[in-house]
Amino acid sequence: MAGQSRKWMILVATVWIQAFTGTNFDFSAYSSDLKSILGISQVQLNYLAVASDLGKVFGWSSGLALMYFPLWVVLFMAAFMGLFGYGLQWLVMRDIISLPYILVFLLCLLAGCSICWFNTVCFVLCIQNFPANRPLALSLTIAFNGVSAALYTLAGNAIDSSSNDIYLLLNAFIPLITSVVSLIPIIRQPSLDPLPPDGVRRDSLIFLILNFLAILTGIYLLLFGSSSSDGMRARLLLGGAIFLLIFPLCIPGIVYAREWFHRTIHSSFSLHGSGFILVDVDDLELHKELITRESSYHENGDETLYEIKRRKSSGEKEGCCDSMVKKDRLAMLGEEHPVSLLVSRLDFWLYYSAYVCGGTIGLVYSNNLGQIAQSLGQSANTTTLVTLYSSFSFFGRLLSAAPDYIRAKMYFARTAWLTIALVPTPIAFFLLAASGNAVALHISTALVGLSSGFIFAAAVSITSELFGPNSVGVNHNILITNIPIGSLVYGFLAAIVYDSHVSSSLNIITDSVVCMGRQCYFLTFVWWGCLSVLGLTSSFLLFLRTRHAYYQFEAKRISSMTPLY
Repeated sequence: MAGQSRKWMILVATVWIQAFTGTNFDFSAYSSDLKSILGISQVQLNYLAVASDLGKVFGWSSGLALMYFPLWVVLFMAAFMGLFGYGLQWLVMRDIISLPYILVFLLCLLAGCSICWFNTVCFVLCIQNFPANRPLALSLTIAFNGVSAALYTLAGNAIDSSSNDIYLLLNAFIPLITSVVSLIPIIRQPSLDPLPPDGVRRDSLIFLILNFLAILTGIYLLLFGSSSSDGMRARLLLGGAIFLLIFPLCIPGIVYAREWFHRTIHSSFSLHGSGFILVDVDDLELHKELITRESSYHENGDETLYEIKRRKSSGEKEGCCDSMVKKDRLAMLGEEHPVSLLVSRLDFWLYYSAYVCGGTIGLVYSNNLGQIAQSLGQSANTTTLVTLYSSFSFFGRLLSAAPDYIRAKMYFARTAWLTIALVPTPIAFFLLAASGNAVALHISTALVGLSSGFIFAAAVSITSELFGPNSVGVNHNILITNIPIGSLVYGFLAAIVYDSHVSSSLNIITDSVVCMGRQCYFLTFVWWGCLSVLGLTSSFLLFLRTRHAYYQFEAKRISSMTPLY
């Protein structure tokens, strides 16, 4: 029981780490000031945003570090990388030191790398401590990475609402403080035995409660995250947010106490009346089922699977679209894909295209949010927009767990959910192109945050399902190479359009060139909208090519559970 209790302390610790280490999401809050102090163009500012995203390319280094150092050492290495990267940028912003542009670029790269190291530590902790409910643990912790900007906005308002460089100081020290607070649970990791069926069901109930608390936290930050610049009120609101982050520590204890009470006092009490089915032993997420797939695969035989597929499609007309959908598609979920096989599959490139034209565009939009608000005359609302994007990104990440909760009532392939999640992005960009008023800006920011948040959180599970759970570490790192590439290309094109309109709307109040008016980003929004339609199309084709594998897996799962009834 003590070991089971400590694993929940570790989960809450990973939630804290994720909540306070998404430091790249508040870049737009101070980017305009950074641009002014360095005296750089929009293109050069874009390169600094790219440098932060480029840290993901070196995410593999955290896995290498874990081969030689314990988890807590890697955690503090990440914290000190962030302290050094953001701390020196803060000194530059305060005119305490002066650094050339190339060194500021390298500091942004180092800070971005620290985020990947924090993420790796959290992923490993979830995988080690929640093998039966791994997707639920990952989706919950990844979701909290989306509220970082809202939390930092509250903290910034509580300390000094008039200074934007406070974000860099917070980015430097808060992750280090969080690492110190999380140290004891991580060091005292329990050795866990396999859970019995009732244990898996109990853990799933706890996850459900924690998700409700997470939704409450997101609503709180959305309503109050940037609503006050008054120092005392902001401190009270920050205290409320911290309470909501600490309160989940009580939930496992309450559930365990309730279970003990019912077992000892009301032994006949049963929860079987619920029609809401969560993850069960026979319904572990795909990586447990897929590890044993070879035995069932050999029992059925390769030819049998092909015969089933051909019988199902025998009555369908063969055409160009059918050929593209069926050619070399995945025969089953979870087949391990080495790198050479991965890059030769059309399914992977459709997935890559959907990600780079969906989630990555959303990230680039958040990086440019400061300049977008400034060009539309909404500079005073920049922190509100950052909080709005952060909060809806958080909700999107939480929604990525919905397929795992409602599969008993309604089942869709996870690639279908990905397609649905991409729909808001083109709507948002075309709305921005059509109207530059404050309402359109707020609605579009919320839609982009919701869409990109879902994609970021769902990507790990989709990669595991389509290309193998044992290869997910390597394959997912290959997938997210699209982030720095997309950040560079999309941001560079946006900066070119921005700078091309500067001459007609030059703002000479600041030391840097500032573009004002809808024309600064009009063409960018149109291009981003068209590219997101391309991503939506790629995702839909991926769904058509993979739905048979998902439905085959679900049918097998249901048939294996039938004798239990």
